[in-house]
Amino acid sequence: MESIKNVGVMIELELRRLRHDRMELWTRAVQPVLWIAIYGTIMGNVRGIDTGGLKYQDYITPGVLIQSTTFVSIFYGLTIVWERESGILKRLLVSPVSRSATVIGRSMAAGVRAIFQGLIIIPIALVIGVRFVPNPLFLLGAFLVIFFAAGGFAAISIFIASFFKTRERFMGIGQAITFPLFFTSSALYPLSMMPHVLKEIALVNPVSYVVDAVRGLMISGDLSGLPIDLLAIAVFLVVMFTVASVSFKRIIE
Repeated sequence: MESIKNVGVMIELELRRLRHDRMELWTRAVQPVLWIAIYGTIMGNVRGIDTGGLKYQDYITPGVLIQSTTFVSIFYGLTIVWERESGILKRLLVSPVSRSATVIGRSMAAGVRAIFQGLIIIPIALVIGVRFVPNPLFLLGAFLVIFFAAGGFAAISIFIASFFKTRERFMGIGQAITFPLFFTSSALYPLSMMPHVLKEIALVNPVSYVVDAVRGLMISGDLSGLPIDLLAIAVFLVVMFTVASVSFKRIIE
């Protein structure tokens, strides 16, 4: 119960941060909107991309949304680096709260930020002309997937923060992780178009499963692959929370 309370406190802290500083959410929404409005429109004229009958602009919207929230989550570890430098993190770690609860709490706080990022991007996508499945339950399910997946990617950032002691080094490795995850998934094109090597990478890329789940819930309405997607996401979360919790001690060493 104490661990659950700790997770709730960290989520509440993130909500307070967002209330006092909304500008970052708006500025981070610029890039995904450009992807949908410009890239989606231009590439939609390429007839060789098999999107399963979906308009290309609709097809890439879930992937672009996940890329945006993944970027936010991966760089959430910058907060950990700053708190370590300022001494805040050391004071937090002397509290009786378990290390794993701290990691999960900080990670799921990034999930809250990802939800708000999505709440900005989706209305703009609607104005651009993207068509979503008109089912509130499906939309809620998509946001739950985004929320938990963002927590997993934030756990990756905490793991990275345990090895890189400066913000500059952290930003470099964050960039090196985010874009390969994006481009080796089904975010922009179906797996059938990929060379064999990239297909194999895509099969172990968590972004592929997150994008597929969100695309089925938001755009196509096809939930046939959802059980496998959810299982893969659950395994991803367990692995990343465990790895980040084990490495968390390194952050204050």
